[in-house]
Amino acid sequence: MAQSGKSQIRRSFFLIPLLVVVCAVLGGLYGPNAQIASAAGGDDDISASVKDFTRLYSAVEQNFADPLNADKAIYGDGQPGHGAIPGMLKTLDPHSNFFDPKALAQMREDQRGHYYGVGMRVEGRNSPAGVIQTIVVEPFVGSPAYKVGLRPNDIIANVNGKNTNGLNSTEVADLLKGPKGTPVRIKVLRGEGSDELTFDLIRDEINRTSVPVVFMVKPGIGYVKLEEFIETTGADFAGALQKLGEDNLKGLVLDLRGNPGGLLTEAVSVAGHLLPKGVEIVSHHGRASQERSYKADEGNRGRSYPIVVLVNRNSASASEIVSGALQDHDRAWILGDNTFGKGLVQTVYPLVENTGLALTTARYYTPSGRLIQRDYSSVSFFDYYYRKNTEARNSSDVKMTDSGRTVYGGGGISPDEKFEVPQAGPVETELYVKYMFQTYTKHFFSLHKDQLPVGWTFDAAQMQAFKAWLPTQKVEVADVGFTKEYEAIRRRMQGEIYKTAFSVDESSKYIMQTDPEVEAAVAAMPKAQALLNSASKMRAARAQK
Repeated sequence: MAQSGKSQIRRSFFLIPLLVVVCAVLGGLYGPNAQIASAAGGDDDISASVKDFTRLYSAVEQNFADPLNADKAIYGDGQPGHGAIPGMLKTLDPHSNFFDPKALAQMREDQRGHYYGVGMRVEGRNSPAGVIQTIVVEPFVGSPAYKVGLRPNDIIANVNGKNTNGLNSTEVADLLKGPKGTPVRIKVLRGEGSDELTFDLIRDEINRTSVPVVFMVKPGIGYVKLEEFIETTGADFAGALQKLGEDNLKGLVLDLRGNPGGLLTEAVSVAGHLLPKGVEIVSHHGRASQERSYKADEGNRGRSYPIVVLVNRNSASASEIVSGALQDHDRAWILGDNTFGKGLVQTVYPLVENTGLALTTARYYTPSGRLIQRDYSSVSFFDYYYRKNTEARNSSDVKMTDSGRTVYGGGGISPDEKFEVPQAGPVETELYVKYMFQTYTKHFFSLHKDQLPVGWTFDAAQMQAFKAWLPTQKVEVADVGFTKEYEAIRRRMQGEIYKTAFSVDESSKYIMQTDPEVEAAVAAMPKAQALLNSASKMRAARAQK
C-alpha cells in the first residue's frame, strides 16, 4: 500500500510540469491575449487530455514487463524526442525543447559565459585498445590549466583519484568543475611513452570570450571572429574593435561562420554598434507575443568603414539577425554560403525541480520584413538540421534593401557573393580522421624540448620528416597525393603545432591569416565600400524628394 501511495504521489508530481507544458503550448503560457471563451473550452480539453494521459501512464506503470523509470518516461533520457514532454514538443517545431536540471544549468552557464573549474576544453577519443580516453583539446589562455602547463593532446587519466578510462568527456568535465578555490589533482599521459605527469590546480572562475580572435589582417583592415552570442558578446565585440583602433579602420572582416546564435539582446548590441542610430535591427511577434521592434540605440557614431561579413550554413539565429540587418541596410557585403535559416524566437520558462521549457513564442523579421525561417513542415528533423541543399528560399517573400536590392526570405540569409570552400583532399582527410596531426604533434615535442621562436614555420624539411614518420603509424600516402595537397597539409600541421608551442589563440590567428575565405573577404572590401556609397546616395536622393 505504501509503495502504491508513493507511486501515485510521484505520478501527480510528474504530471504537474506536463500540465504546465500543455497549457503553455495551447495558451501561450497564459499569454495576455487569451480570450475567456476560448480559455474555457481549452481548460476542458486540457483536463480531458491530462486524464487520458494519467490512465495511459498508470496502465504502463502497472503492467510493463520491467519497472518503469518515471523520470525517463516523462522527461526522456537526453535523446531528441525521447520522453512524453520532449516527444510532445517535437510535434511543434524543431527548436522548442525541454531541459532537465542538468541541461538547464548548462544552458545558463553557456549564456553567462563563465563557470568555475580549471579552464580547458576536452573531448573523448577511442584509444588503440578501443577504450574511450579524454583528451585535452585546449587549455584556455590564462586559466589554471594553462598556467600549470597542461597541453593539447594530453590524455586525462585520473581526476582526484578517479580513473577516467571509459568516461565520456561530459563526465570528465563535471569532475574538473567545482567551487572556486577548491583543489583538484589531475594525472595526464603525455608523449609517445605516455609519461604520467601530475598537476595540482586550484579551481577558479573561468571567463570565456565570444570573440577569441582579433587582429589586423592587413594594414587598416581588422578581423574579428565572433563565435557565439552570450551575455558578454556586446562588450566583447566593442572591446575587440577598440583593440583594433576602430576610429582609424579602413575595413572590417566580421567572421560569423559556424556561429550558432544565442541571445537576441547581444545580437542587437553587435548590429547596433555598426548601424546608424535609430535604424531598425530586427522585429518579432507571435500569437501571444506582442510585436516588438529593436533599434540601434547608440549607433555607429558616424563611423562608416566598409564591412565584409563571412557566413556559412552553420551561421544561425542571432548570427542571421546581425547579417540580415547589415545586409538590409546595405551596411555590409555578405560573403560565403546561405545561412541556416532559423527565424524562431524561444522564450525559456522555468518549471518545477529546476527544469525548464524553451518554447517558440514568436518569429523574427529582418528590417526589410524578411522571415528567414526555413520550412520544416515537410522534412524530417534530421534533414532540417543536416540538409545539404542551401539554396532553398521563398520566392514569394521578396523584399528590398535600403538601396533597392532584391533579397528573399524563407531560406536563411543569401550572401551577396558566394564562396565555395575548398574541400579537403583524400590524403588530408585520411590524416585527419586517423588523428595523425595530433599524434605527430606529440612526437614532435618529444624531440623538441626548447621553446619554438615566434614566427616558426613548418617548412619543407619538417614536412619531409612528417611524411617519413607516417609509415611508423601504419599510414601510407602516395607521393602524388601528398604533393598535390602539400600546402593544405602543411598549413594544418603548423596550426596544430602552434596550439602546443604557443596557444590555441595563436593557432587560430595563424589559420585565419592563411584562410582563403578571409583573403577573399579582404579582396571584396571595395565592393563593400561601393555598396556603402550607393546606399548613401540613394538615401540622400530620397530625402530631397
